[in-house]
Amino acid sequence: MNKEIIKKYGETNNFGRLLGMNYELHESGDIHYHVKINKEHLATKTAAHGGLLAAMMDGVVGVAALERVSNKGKVVSTVEMKLNFLHPAFLNDELIGVGKVLKEGKRIIVVEGKIYNQDNVLLAVSIATMNAYPFEKSDMNS
Repeated sequence: MNKEIIKKYGETNNFGRLLGMNYELHESGDIHYHVKINKEHLATKTAAHGGLLAAMMDGVVGVAALERVSNKGKVVSTVEMKLNFLHPAFLNDELIGVGKVLKEGKRIIVVEGKIYNQDNVLLAVSIATMNAYPFEKSDMNS
């Protein structure tokens, strides 16, 4: 893993900060994303908006792919993501997103993502296709 590219991503991800998303990288190569559901995330009086889980999942699969290719001087963008919502997230839930690369090609990476709540209930699952490209071509390079 290229820690400078990962650090640059963390510094430039303003949207993730706005939503209160934090991630940690594990030596296994897996990533864990964390979000605590607060009032600003709600679509109803108690349930989180699906868009929050979609944004979180995009972060989960994206950082899993980024961790894999950053050591090659590359970054990633999402090409396609299929997301299934299985259970709602509620106010004060603490969400954990786990991302794992299933297949890596020269440019295309397929990633699996899962989001759980604090009780280990699976809330959402995803399969995503990511595009890897040189860091120099990204806007993080400035």
